[in-house]
Amino acid sequence: MSRIGSYFIFLGTLFRNREKLSVYMGLILNECTSIGVGSIFIVALVNIFIGAVTCVQTAYNLTNPFVPKYIIALIVRDSSILELAPTLSCIVLAGKVGSNIASELGTMRITEQVDALEVMGINSSSYLILPKVIASVLMFPLLVIMAAFLAILGGYIAGTLAGVISSEDYISGLRFDYKPFGIAFALIKTTVFAFLISTISAYQGYNVSGGALEVGAASTSAVTNSCIAIVAADFVLTQLLLT
Repeated sequence: MSRIGSYFIFLGTLFRNREKLSVYMGLILNECTSIGVGSIFIVALVNIFIGAVTCVQTAYNLTNPFVPKYIIALIVRDSSILELAPTLSCIVLAGKVGSNIASELGTMRITEQVDALEVMGINSSSYLILPKVIASVLMFPLLVIMAAFLAILGGYIAGTLAGVISSEDYISGLRFDYKPFGIAFALIKTTVFAFLISTISAYQGYNVSGGALEVGAASTSAVTNSCIAIVAADFVLTQLLLT
């Protein structure tokens, strides 16, 4: 409970004694490039194969001849948009972005760069962490939109090449009983996940004390705690928004 309390106190420091907005603009753009552009390849690769596997495994389990083939595409679409793209992508990003944030801030802490900012009268937590949080909240939803598209595309490519579903049936399944709120739900989840990953990782790295060994431990804690927060928030948001 004390760790949770210190985490919320840490969040409060991000919004106190902030610098001018013009100071943050360049930092936010740099973080958007690092977090967003730097994560495109891994997110794209993971989701293409996730969509392909989902399509092939769904076709393997649909052995009833009375079930139409387009149901395969419907399952790939809904599972990709509602769960696989936002949740799995954010778990992957927790490993890539979260560990990077924790190790970067931890290294700055043990080399006394954070102390130097404090001596100059700068709110180090706001200056160093707030741009990362804002960039994460901006870029994660864009990555998840790309991830959902590529997962559905991966399912189409795998299904047609393997011969388990025709292209006409796949397109029909994508259009069948479509609920637009699924996109909004995925983006809401992703925004919450982005905030959790960036702030938890920043908290772990910012409060490091010791040396290189502690920085590595903080990076590990950042990833594990972020993953736990993601699955817990996923359940809560699903209960609130879909039931």
